Amino acid sequence: MSTEVRDNSQLGRFEAWMDGEFAGYADYAREEGRVVYPHTEVRVGYEGRGVGGALATAAMEDAERRGLRVVASCPFIAGWLTKHPEYQHLEETTP
Repeated sequence: MSTEVRDNSQLGRFEAWMDGEFAGYADYAREEGRVVYPHTEVRVGYEGRGVGGALATAAMEDAERRGLRVVASCPFIAGWLTKHPEYQHLEETTP
């Protein structure tokens, strides 16, 4: 099964599609110099199949491409970042 992640900028979210079926999303709000990720949701039946990780990876790669700092207010994204040090340099830290 393949997972495709699309940026739905009209709704302000990344959407995951697994074999043509909507599997979940990660909301975002892009601001000057940063992007906030407040919520991620994986639909019932798609948990444990890598959908959340695919969403988080796409979100971090997008932030890096755009040169944005990341505010991970979503517990899933924040937890995912602790397990993926290759993206931790993107996190916005408070002074």
